Amino acid sequence: MNSIATRFYATSAIFALAGMTWGIQMSASGNHTLSPAHGHLNLIGFVAMAVFGTYYALSPRAAASRLANIHYFLTVAAVLVIVPGIAMAIKGDGEVLAKIGSVLALAAMAMFAYVILRNGAASTNSVEAPSLNNPTS
Repeated sequence: MNSIATRFYATSAIFALAGMTWGIQMSASGNHTLSPAHGHLNLIGFVAMAVFGTYYALSPRAAASRLANIHYFLTVAAVLVIVPGIAMAIKGDGEVLAKIGSVLALAAMAMFAYVILRNGAASTNSVEAPSLNNPTS
């Protein structure tokens, strides 16, 4: 597996562990006030990053591009800004970070769309699964 996919996967697992721990803490305390921030940690930090990692694992040409690294750091920045930003907004401490994080998350997804449109669903040098119609392949 290439290093950018590994970074996306490893970071998504760390964010998932943080999100699960936070969820357990909310459940134990009975206070679910910050559940929207928790949800964004899981959705962007775990799900989206795992999807991005899967794409890069299956698309070596895209993974080798400089844009893949920029995409990784932009996505991490989005998570690290939007999650506390949402928590701050819920607590009434201002919405600036939530707004900045939202723009970063939108930019990360737009970059992903661009990478897909530029490189396709998978490069020609990726390994293809054997066909179910042809057992010898």
